[in-house]
Amino acid sequence: MNALLPYVEDRETGEFFRAASEGRLVFRSCNSCSRAIHPPTEHCPNCGSWDTGWRESKGAGRIYSWSVVKHQIHPAFPVPYTLVVVELDDSPDVRLMGRIDGAVELTPGTRMHVKFEPIPGGGSLPQWYPVKEE
Repeated sequence: MNALLPYVEDRETGEFFRAASEGRLVFRSCNSCSRAIHPPTEHCPNCGSWDTGWRESKGAGRIYSWSVVKHQIHPAFPVPYTLVVVELDDSPDVRLMGRIDGAVELTPGTRMHVKFEPIPGGGSLPQWYPVKEE
């Protein structure tokens, strides 16, 4: 069974998935007040502006939260796997989820970096992997 595919035609999240298929991690932000908008919407909840756009991230952050999944809920996702929530370095207001195969040992604040996982049929999804701090 194939993995679940993102819906790239959504007006609020489509650009996120299109950028990921190009190997870029982006998040929505307000062009008027520079505030990150996450989850992404066309309207800034901070200042009320409709002048919003997409900003590229460097793809680095820290673990905010994680959970190891041991009970399989979909054939495309064999267990165990670890779901992670990563707080972006470029914008701590943005926290993105990802999946790591296996039961990974993590601690709060573990440094993470994005990688783009190809999906069948084209495109890719941003996933995360831990990096050792030097």
